[in-house]
Amino acid sequence: MIAIDDVLVSEDIVEKHFICNLDACKGACCWEGDYGAPMTQKEADEFEKNKEKILPFMDEAGKEYLFKNPTSKYYKAVKMLGTPLLRNKRCVFLTFDEKGFGLCGIEKAYKEGALPFNKPVSCHLYPIRVLKNEAQGFEAWNYDRWDICSEACKLGKKHKLPIHRFVKDAIIRYKGQTFYDALDAYYIDHYPNNE
Repeated sequence: MIAIDDVLVSEDIVEKHFICNLDACKGACCWEGDYGAPMTQKEADEFEKNKEKILPFMDEAGKEYLFKNPTSKYYKAVKMLGTPLLRNKRCVFLTFDEKGFGLCGIEKAYKEGALPFNKPVSCHLYPIRVLKNEAQGFEAWNYDRWDICSEACKLGKKHKLPIHRFVKDAIIRYKGQTFYDALDAYYIDHYPNNE
């Protein structure tokens, strides 16, 4: 583990490679799984407050759900607040482009300037998963291996892009430039042959 401030980072995050390959998976991480993407209460509040700005970037199924329901859901089984899922288990914010690739309605709204914030940081950081230990005052970052991302691993390996560099913007958004720089310095010091 790599210790930076109050965070324990799995070595896999600097050692393993990853680049999302939408040509292969079509964005399947947004419709596979039993629960929505984790979100903070602050994110849930922001999404709810800005629901009207997000709706134009949603497809009909997502709009229909959000007209009647909040933008977040509490999953009792895992004690987690997350994005709601539709009946077919896809994220309520999922939309599709003309090629059939899954896109996030929140991210689309952000990129087009309709929102001042992006999708949930848990989505932005993926394949990193953050586990917080409030009692002991630290968090652990782990690499979430998922078979639907096997082509992303191959593409990342081909281009020699470690996970932490793939999600650089998300890490900076979540923890700041100084944190990212410390993590990247560790990578450069400990994996010089990968540079």
